[in-house]
Amino acid sequence: MLSWDEYSEDGVTNHNVGTSPVPLVEQFDNPEILRPDQNANDSAEALTTEIDARTMPAPNESRSSDLVRPDTSNDDIAPTIHQENTERVTVDQKRMINCRADLNQLVPFKYDWAWQKYLDGCANHWMPQEVNMTADVALWKSEDGLSEDERIVIKRSLGFFSTADSLVANNLVLAIYRLITNPECRQYLLRQAFEEAIHTHAYQYCIESLGMDEGEIFNMYHEVPSVARKASWALKYTQELSDPQFTTGTQEDNQALLKNLIAYYCVLEGIFFYCGFSQILSMGRRNKMTGTSEQFQYILRDESMHVNFGIDVINQIKLENPQLWDSSMQELAAQMILEGTELETQYALDTMPRGILGMNGNMMAEYLQFIANRRLAQIGLPERFQAVKNPFPWMSEIMDLKKEKNFFETRVTEYQTGGALSWD
Repeated sequence: MLSWDEYSEDGVTNHNVGTSPVPLVEQFDNPEILRPDQNANDSAEALTTEIDARTMPAPNESRSSDLVRPDTSNDDIAPTIHQENTERVTVDQKRMINCRADLNQLVPFKYDWAWQKYLDGCANHWMPQEVNMTADVALWKSEDGLSEDERIVIKRSLGFFSTADSLVANNLVLAIYRLITNPECRQYLLRQAFEEAIHTHAYQYCIESLGMDEGEIFNMYHEVPSVARKASWALKYTQELSDPQFTTGTQEDNQALLKNLIAYYCVLEGIFFYCGFSQILSMGRRNKMTGTSEQFQYILRDESMHVNFGIDVINQIKLENPQLWDSSMQELAAQMILEGTELETQYALDTMPRGILGMNGNMMAEYLQFIANRRLAQIGLPERFQAVKNPFPWMSEIMDLKKEKNFFETRVTEYQTGGALSWD
């Protein structure tokens, strides 16, 4: 951190006297300049050489955006912001992936549905502390308030979701946002990233409020097989994007991104969340763990919008790049959805080996097959499960609810935050 003593009267820092200041735009293009541990004896000449090496294109190589590797087969794509260009961005230049138009220019919109989803997400804003957890704490503390099977359901749900939403958020921020090159879609992704943070916060708030063993809950994705298998599956199908050097622009890389999006939106958020959500919400319908259930209700509403957004993105990429949706990609997509359905069914049987909360393993299996059929149809694939129906129609009703409740009018005067709740 700089102090006033480090500045000379003419405004130049004493330790940089005699060197040429580096323009801010070059500092941001070259993060190495800003490293706090950089050798203070580096000369201006060495620094300039480093900047030139990073910013100047190699021989016979055109300069492209730092964000994506452009698909050079599209000659009509506008130049990137790094090039000197006075042309205004037009709608037809904007694309879902591999776009070289100015990514900082939000309008004109190409995908009005993406902007509308952003607005809808903002309208549904909520925070975990707004939900009263007092009744949940009393019920959880009571020796005969919940059955052992009900306690297992709550622990398993919080154990999986508390880390799954972190996995989703990391994948979203570190990979998907970087590779989706449409500004209005990026605007929604920023909103979604914040919502994932709220969801992780909500699970932590429930765990802390109920006084659970945090080590046990947060390590379930390592230690409980049915939970670990789902986490392992998600990592398997998103491993390419964990590489910070991964970019799109080739058939193989574009398909890798498409595979990730299907795993991410159609399975991880589109199937893996539904067993746990239906279990907790069924508990809330029976006036048990109402605070936890209320938070899951808001999370489910957010996740439903995430899934719909992701499917729109997947279908738009297919529309703009039909060569990606070949027979092998279709077969892989169907296989992923079927694998996810099987893993979620195993999770359901593990969490409720006996009938509980008006549901059992067979009913949950049919529900998951019903969900899988919807996911397949939404991305243009044939359904795989015949004559299955939704055994929990109330789930659709819950997802359709609007947030019209004013939390500040429904709070009780005895309300305490999770960190202040006492077991005495």
